[in-house]
Amino acid sequence: MTWSAYSSYLVLTILVVIAPGPDTVVTLKNAFAGGLRGGMTATFGIAVGNLVQGTLVALGLGTLIVQSQPVFTTIRWAGVAYLCYLGIQALRSAWRGDYAAMDAQGADVSAFRRWREGFISNVTNPKVLALYLSVLPQFLDPVTSTPLHALLLAYTVAVLGALWLALLLMFVHRVRAWLQRRRVRRGLDVATGGTLIGFGVSLAAGG
Repeated sequence: MTWSAYSSYLVLTILVVIAPGPDTVVTLKNAFAGGLRGGMTATFGIAVGNLVQGTLVALGLGTLIVQSQPVFTTIRWAGVAYLCYLGIQALRSAWRGDYAAMDAQGADVSAFRRWREGFISNVTNPKVLALYLSVLPQFLDPVTSTPLHALLLAYTVAVLGALWLALLLMFVHRVRAWLQRRRVRRGLDVATGGTLIGFGVSLAAGG
């Protein structure tokens, strides 16, 4: 895996992790209910879930996928479908504009419960596993790549995802009212949706 390939992977990963999804919703829910500390605790649980799924794929399924050309090709097209699906969902959300307000009056709960909510919501989300299985092979050479390369890519998702959620929490803490405006949410959905569809089309055209 070259630095050029890894740089392209970083761009794609950043676009994927900033796309609104279950991890974002769970983090914001816990932040509004338990403040910055509550949101950070949920984010840590999400990060652990990401690391668990990424490790399983990189050390097992990931290695098998890159060594099997038929499976590799199948996963590539699954990756195209997955990226386009995420993009379409984001655009549909922007079109509808029916964003529900977060409940700022959540009950007091333990730190472990907040961590557990983040961990379980991530580790049981099939979209997270689909991301690893469909995107990682695009950047791994079937001949020269090793499990360490797969682990690097998988852990990159976990680290960048946690960093993004932490930045989001800091942002929400300072400008919560602005972030909740429907126009802002729509703009984010349109930007990420169009970009993800673009990456899906690019992967499909790349053969």
